[in-house]
Amino acid sequence: MNAPQSPLDAAAQAAEAPRNVILTVNGIEVIYNHVILVLKGVSLSVPEGGIVAILGGNGAGKTTTLRAVSNLLKGERGEVTKGSIEFRGERIENLSPADLVKRGVVQVMEGRHCFAHLTIEENLLTGAYTRKDKGEIAANLDKVYTYFPRLKTRRTSQAAYTSGGEQQMCAIGRAIMTNPNMVLLDEPSMGLAPQIVEEVFNIVKDLNAKEKVTFLLAEQNTNMALKYADYGYIMESGRVVMDGKASDLASNEDVKEFYLGVGGGERKSFKDVKSYKRRKRWLA
Repeated sequence: MNAPQSPLDAAAQAAEAPRNVILTVNGIEVIYNHVILVLKGVSLSVPEGGIVAILGGNGAGKTTTLRAVSNLLKGERGEVTKGSIEFRGERIENLSPADLVKRGVVQVMEGRHCFAHLTIEENLLTGAYTRKDKGEIAANLDKVYTYFPRLKTRRTSQAAYTSGGEQQMCAIGRAIMTNPNMVLLDEPSMGLAPQIVEEVFNIVKDLNAKEKVTFLLAEQNTNMALKYADYGYIMESGRVVMDGKASDLASNEDVKEFYLGVGGGERKSFKDVKSYKRRKRWLA
């Protein structure tokens, strides 16, 4: 007769159990201005309740991948020409950004993009424009102030006169006002002091753990991203060249050399290393 399972064993099994996939990007290609091929068969998946990082240098295709998911490419004359994107099993390539927000997908753009002439609180309330229930809006605002106490202190200040870190917190808080299922977070560390970056990532981890918000983030700060993410995809020249658990990527010697500043390799490209693998597109 088997011994009864302890609560600790049950919790460990639950932690290891596979989670439902909330987002599937399957072999997409993106072209700008009808001629410039930027993404070349990118595939990735995001489990519900997870934090997934897209890593790589400038021009790798990280931001374009996020914009393909949130359907913000048209504003820059870009389009998905091949492949598919599914959110909870539904094809979303032809949905408008507003439709995606209603389904719980919201993007925080690179560079924060607060409304400079509005106060912090007015900026946050713009994130609730799809909401009609005043009680729900007030509750969401209280929730944002709980996670971002700095914003509560600065709520009457014009965004233009707040720090870069406060503006980044405001941009994330505005996204939380929509009651999102998944937040696409583009370069959250850009231009911020290291201690502020740590604070922002800690809040992201907190929102993920307590509010069950799924995050897909694009980040050049590989060390910080792998510290907080569950899984990572490394991109180079519009392709995914490596993926794996964040802990595995952080301990990988090639990743250390190329992205964590360890070692003195002179290789021109990450694909030159022995662990590079050219990923095949997933079948639909």
